[in-house]
Amino acid sequence: MTEIWEPHAPAAAGGLRPLPVQGLDLRVSGAATAREVGDGILEVTAEDEGEVRIEWRLPCVDATAFWTPEPRGTGWLPAAWSAPRRTSLANGAPIAALIGTGDVAICAFAAERADVLAGAGVLEETGEFRFWAQAAGRLTVRIDTSRRHFARCLAGLAAWWWTGREADIPPAARRPAYSTWYSMHQDVSPEAVETQAALGKELGMDVIIVDDGWMTADRTRGYAHCGDWEPVSLPDTAAHVRRVHDLGVQYLLWYALPFIGKDSAAFERIGGYALADAAHMGAIVADPRHPEVREFLIGRLARAVEEWGMDGLKVDFVDWFARADAPPAGPGADCESVDEGVERLLAGIRRRIAAVKPGAMIEYRQPYVSPDLWPYVTMIRATDCPLSPQENRQRTVDVRLAAGPVPVHADMLMWHPAEPPEQIACHLINVLFSVPQVSVDLAAQSTAQREAIAFWLGVFREHAGTLQLGELRPARPDLGYPMVTAVGGGTVAVARYAALPVDVSGDGWRTLLVANADADPDVRLTGGSGTAEATVQDARGRIVRQGGIDLDGAGVVPVPRGGLLTLRRPAV
Repeated sequence: MTEIWEPHAPAAAGGLRPLPVQGLDLRVSGAATAREVGDGILEVTAEDEGEVRIEWRLPCVDATAFWTPEPRGTGWLPAAWSAPRRTSLANGAPIAALIGTGDVAICAFAAERADVLAGAGVLEETGEFRFWAQAAGRLTVRIDTSRRHFARCLAGLAAWWWTGREADIPPAARRPAYSTWYSMHQDVSPEAVETQAALGKELGMDVIIVDDGWMTADRTRGYAHCGDWEPVSLPDTAAHVRRVHDLGVQYLLWYALPFIGKDSAAFERIGGYALADAAHMGAIVADPRHPEVREFLIGRLARAVEEWGMDGLKVDFVDWFARADAPPAGPGADCESVDEGVERLLAGIRRRIAAVKPGAMIEYRQPYVSPDLWPYVTMIRATDCPLSPQENRQRTVDVRLAAGPVPVHADMLMWHPAEPPEQIACHLINVLFSVPQVSVDLAAQSTAQREAIAFWLGVFREHAGTLQLGELRPARPDLGYPMVTAVGGGTVAVARYAALPVDVSGDGWRTLLVANADADPDVRLTGGSGTAEATVQDARGRIVRQGGIDLDGAGVVPVPRGGLLTLRRPAV
């Protein structure tokens, strides 16, 4: 085997030896077994007293992209000497794929445990692609070389993770939401929140998420005031929450979970239990290995539901607990591992609020997307990418591919006050296969802008079963997913982000949607047969064309930018 220069990775403990399997150059350390668990799917386990590594290579032929669920994690092929990814309970997920021409997975893999060091990249010496995963004690990975569509391979790996786990997802976690972050930042008040909640409800938003600023009168950003979590900017909080509930809107409240601000009273109480000093944030990262820290934080967060009647929590910055330089557990800690402390903390929060409100929601954020967190979360949001529709599209699709049963939310949508309704529609189409969150001043929107918001949120709501729960088939990850399709319940939904033809073949669909986010209005339909009733709506939902078409020779159907083509076949 060719020796590889690895300046960023540890050497495999005890060396590697071949483990004979058909069609794969597989090498392991420790005691190891391999078994086939499906057509082209191999499960490999290695075990030893120290670190174990599982490594495999395959020809890098017809490769187009490398995929991970991390922000900006999909695209170019890394070199084998690139720094490996360290995943943990609080950061990342141990899953990746090498994708080839035709969107097939040349190889996809996942590790059973969260805390893994994993490398992948092109071997310059041989033109092969090498994967490896390393962990302490026992490690099991699944390797899929079945050459199915990469999304189907990743869904299979996520289903493997899901075996034996539980997730309790309330319906509201899949409904469009309003967020105060980009629209208000820290300048929140009961009046402002209630105004946006009422306007949002009219447009199709059933949830409001109040972000930073509610716990301080300071408006200079930073996190020095985190930790006490007193509703300084939301006086008479329970009554305020009741008024929002009277609108038919559910309410989530933001918490920067790890931070104890240096200007907070909490710093005097638990500031000595520091996992790290976040000096530039004006705070410390609290050490969850200490029961005093967990008890304090659980109690602070649970108040939102127990005392004020909130419907859930937006739990932010969990990834700050994932630290390669974590100090040894100090006196009084009841667990050595930071991951174990984090899990006890998150489990305690979920258990405490669910006891009061079984349908309570909890939002996490990319990159803390580990399957080990699924029992404690009801939605995962793409990490911040303001006014970046393509980035929001890629991040929501990437997270969805490995999120199993957990709903994926888009980063909050914002736009300039002069944004035309066609572009507002494109913002929404770019996150069509996730749950949208809107964060603009709804009172300042023009009639045309409000019509675009209401129309597209109606599409999200009407077709949520297909868009969120159907089989996801994103195309061309190497190009940032210029077309994405979801299939389910007799409906096919296609979002077109570039001037690409749309395949309408097959007889399994009764309804086919084409959302056009490209400036080219000429949507070319291919592969169809029979007839369908076609309705074309513009970005504001106004019908611009309607009538029967022959799918055998449909050719081009004009669909304006930000518009929707709906094809309906007659009932059989």
